[in-house]
Amino acid sequence: MQTICVYGVGAIGGLLATRLAMSGCPVTGIARGAQLKAIQRNGLTLQADGESHRVKIECFERPVDAGPHDIVFLTMKSHAIPAIAADIGPLLGPDTCVVTATNGLPWWYFAGLDATDSTPLNSVDPGGALWRNIGPERAIGAVVFPAARVVEPGVIEHVFGSRFALGEPDGHLSERIRALSAKLEAAGFSAPVLADVRTELWTKLVANAAYNPVSILTGGTLGALLDDPGTCAVLERLMKECTAVANALGIEPTMPPGELLERTRALGTHKTSMLQDLEAGRSVELDPIVGSVHELAERAGVDTPALDFVVALARQRARLAGCY
Repeated sequence: MQTICVYGVGAIGGLLATRLAMSGCPVTGIARGAQLKAIQRNGLTLQADGESHRVKIECFERPVDAGPHDIVFLTMKSHAIPAIAADIGPLLGPDTCVVTATNGLPWWYFAGLDATDSTPLNSVDPGGALWRNIGPERAIGAVVFPAARVVEPGVIEHVFGSRFALGEPDGHLSERIRALSAKLEAAGFSAPVLADVRTELWTKLVANAAYNPVSILTGGTLGALLDDPGTCAVLERLMKECTAVANALGIEPTMPPGELLERTRALGTHKTSMLQDLEAGRSVELDPIVGSVHELAERAGVDTPALDFVVALARQRARLAGCY
């Protein structure tokens, strides 16, 4: 049976690790601090649908102590991934696949693309260390739609959603991605395999690149942002600019800005993950989510004045809070 390592057993990582372990998969975790100690002492607990489930998994602080695995999920915050480039090697065997289950654009984005400029994005993979140390041939894309939170160390609450859309960078339906989809489906997730995962990545990114920075500038829930006409207009402008960047790269997101705004209304009381991190004093994912779009806009020669202003202000807000 294939072994699975979840690198970053936080909210989404904890949700994945618990569900996969409950379905019978051999799961190892990589975590640190209070989360690591709690998992080693008491196991990992998932609260979902009014029930509580506890599993025991092996959990380590260092990849060298975990050893090679068949599948590695990267589930830490996306801006933390470059820091693991030099340490991930011990988890990788000859055929290990690495699933990027994070927000923002992934480090492997240009793999298999005939792009004019496929230099790794500095906002995502500074110096190309992830590209070199992991290798694009190992990469599988994942677009994460569930929301979860760490209630206390070792305890995860599943808030909503179950969809993990998967895709090979080159779009083919490989044996490994079919097997991965089957594992996630058996664990209770919806895991469709997409022929073009980049389109799904951009659909989520267009929304995230608008909602997240505006939320840390205003402190508002999604409902508060949408209910204020002026703020809603800013969100729509940001989404249109991000869509223009996607279009310049040959991508047409699956939903236009107006539809993205309307679909979000159902999550009215929800705070973005970036706002939750800022309020908790944690570093925020500005660069992989917003900075990556800004960087690609400059490469493609797309004018993004609203995004430029918001990026500058959001970075300053995060710096003043000690979160950037």
